[in-house]
Amino acid sequence: MRTLVVLALVALSSGCAVSTQQEVEMGANYAAEINRQLPIVQDAELNRYINVLGDSIARIADTRNLDWQFHIVNSPDVNAFAVPGGFIYINRGLIARATSLSQVAGVLGHEVGHVTQRHSMKQMQKAQGANIGLMGICIFTNMCASETGQALVGLSANAAMASFSRADEDDADKVGVAYMVRARIDPNGIPEMFQILLDERKVKPEGLETWFTSHPLEESRIAASRARIAALPAGTLNGLTKDSPAFQAFKRRLASLPAAPPGAASSPR
Repeated sequence: MRTLVVLALVALSSGCAVSTQQEVEMGANYAAEINRQLPIVQDAELNRYINVLGDSIARIADTRNLDWQFHIVNSPDVNAFAVPGGFIYINRGLIARATSLSQVAGVLGHEVGHVTQRHSMKQMQKAQGANIGLMGICIFTNMCASETGQALVGLSANAAMASFSRADEDDADKVGVAYMVRARIDPNGIPEMFQILLDERKVKPEGLETWFTSHPLEESRIAASRARIAALPAGTLNGLTKDSPAFQAFKRRLASLPAAPPGAASSPR
């Protein structure tokens, strides 16, 4: 198992192609580290719901038969991110700001797009070989338990979770719209969620820094998503799901949980 991760790291540093199996193995190791660092919501019903919703999109988007996993991070900050191999994280604070199922589904569809288009793998391939080597050291030794090791984790995170380029973000938006339509969910949730966050940043930017750092967002990006939706064949949006009582019950249950602990991280350090 670990041999596969080593091979993936070597392949990345040498510019060689990484197989799906190697990508999944590397992503699983990195996701395990994230789950140790971040306050992941453990409520079984909430986890069931977010995985059912996420799977409804991923199963029509994934041609590689990935074992997708969707996690809620117990943080009031707004953020969502994807790890290679099919591991998706969405913050409690982002779900709280959504008003409908389609808006949260739009975020998940966008992050699924980052995985299917292998954007993280491309970012990692651009990273310095030394930085990738540090990730391997951290995964395969006990150095992560030390202060120095934690610094190495941070360097590794920068390689794996680097802010995507505007082209990558646009690509994830584009395939996200397509995935939403195929999953029978209204794709208007994508620009609607973007608009909610953009409006909030104008009046109350606290808690949004992480999102806007890793997800460049401006009016032109919202307009591009709306233009793609407007260009869909007539009747495409008829009957697509906008919201549901089950989603609103999910939101209420999430809101009823104790507040996130002070200093809860919103992204891997």
